[in-house]
Amino acid sequence: MKLIKKKAHSVAAAPLGQKRSFRQTVWQQRYLYAMSLPFVAWVFVFHYLPLFGWTMAFQDYRPGLAFFEQEWVGFKHFIELFQDERFYLVLRNTLVMSLLGLLVGFTFPILFAVLLNEARAKLFKKTVQTVSYLPHFVSWVVVAGIVTKMLSVDGGIVNEVLVATGAADKPIQFMTKGEWFWIIVTLADLWKEMGWNSIIFLAAMAGVDPQLYEAAKVDGASRWRQIWHITLPGIRPTILVVLILSIGSLMTIGFEKQFLLGNPTVVNYSEVLDLYALNYGINLSRFSYGTAIGIFNSLVAIILLFIANGLFKRYANQSVM
Repeated sequence: MKLIKKKAHSVAAAPLGQKRSFRQTVWQQRYLYAMSLPFVAWVFVFHYLPLFGWTMAFQDYRPGLAFFEQEWVGFKHFIELFQDERFYLVLRNTLVMSLLGLLVGFTFPILFAVLLNEARAKLFKKTVQTVSYLPHFVSWVVVAGIVTKMLSVDGGIVNEVLVATGAADKPIQFMTKGEWFWIIVTLADLWKEMGWNSIIFLAAMAGVDPQLYEAAKVDGASRWRQIWHITLPGIRPTILVVLILSIGSLMTIGFEKQFLLGNPTVVNYSEVLDLYALNYGINLSRFSYGTAIGIFNSLVAIILLFIANGLFKRYANQSVM
């Protein structure tokens, strides 16, 4: 308490309108800077330091050779990448699954959060929250096993319901139909992450002024009107920020769910850029080629982030930087 009072006194004693130097600001907030140092170091070590490995994309990298002993080939691997027809098929799969994930995985958590926020029974609300969060902590290995078993032709609950209700004459082999794979992955990801993704929107709704709802009730606004004119506008900044970040991560969808749910019969629909880098780069010891794929993926993600940020900053007055 003495330290807080001392800081408050030093701030109050500073003349109004006088700008403090950077050194004074750092010294005054030294404890905050000290607390942030471990996180800054973590980001630098695991996110910025590995960028040195991007030099492999411009070499014919051979393990065991020193850095200056590697053969530099310029943009050779990028040219090979853009000349490979398989790359464009994989790019299509990545973009389609990313857009489906953005459309479904972004809108449904907002809708779920709004409905949960309107629940008045506290026990019911807490129970639903807990149940919806749990799948996030389940490994994709387990989730893939559950989805595969549910869609199985041998005792799968989905096929049993379809056959019992007459919607299908015989069990459908969902996991071998490429045209169904994108939908299966999107719905599985929605089930796993919807509750977790709704947390930030629920937190934003908790910050909406309750007096606005009281005033709306006095004016005779229904609950739907309160949601439309108070709740959604109240969390609009949060929605836009999350949307910008989601657009920036369109290309970085990972490969776990595609790898675990895919099989050789649907490989033309399941293979994404990360799997392409694994199969045609690392597994074939083409480390430079795999690095080129990773650089392309990262650059596209950065470009999308800047474009989304610029558009929202210009037309919605909201940005993340």
